[in-house]
Amino acid sequence: MTSRVARKPIDLPKNVDVKLVGQNVTVKGPKGSLSHDLPVGVNMVQKDNELTFAPTSDTIALNALSGTSRAILNNIVHGVVNGYEIKLVLVGVGYRAQVQGHTLNLTLGFSHPVKFAIPAGITIEAPSQTEVLVKGIDKHLVGQVAANIRRFRRPERYKGKGIRYANEVIILKETKKK
Repeated sequence: MTSRVARKPIDLPKNVDVKLVGQNVTVKGPKGSLSHDLPVGVNMVQKDNELTFAPTSDTIALNALSGTSRAILNNIVHGVVNGYEIKLVLVGVGYRAQVQGHTLNLTLGFSHPVKFAIPAGITIEAPSQTEVLVKGIDKHLVGQVAANIRRFRRPERYKGKGIRYANEVIILKETKKK
């Protein structure tokens, strides 16, 4: 019995090329290429324009790994075709973001400006002074970079000031009454 996630095949668009060498899968698309190492015990089969995954033996761990591998490769295929984007919003008086070259400069109410080096494979845009767009083809890397930027000034509970995701809801606490 295989994982429910692994049973669902991945439909490959016309402009995506998948190569399997040993346990290494390389996916090339219009936005770039990414590779992933399949765990030992997980088989991937490419038939026509579909990828299917199955464990080599029927154990709980391999069933789970086959579903996980399918989900990761589905994210890779989506990334090389469409890419990923996370929007961050700066909330607070004087909070500003500005991109200069390969550096994101943030003014977050500290006594010093915060400089964030933009990693390879990621593009960061600041359409306005209070918005930051993190874009890339690797879902994991885009999410990690957005989390690292958010970590500089997390939203606080009383006034809601800080760096938050665009769709994040902050429930404000009521201050103490005397």
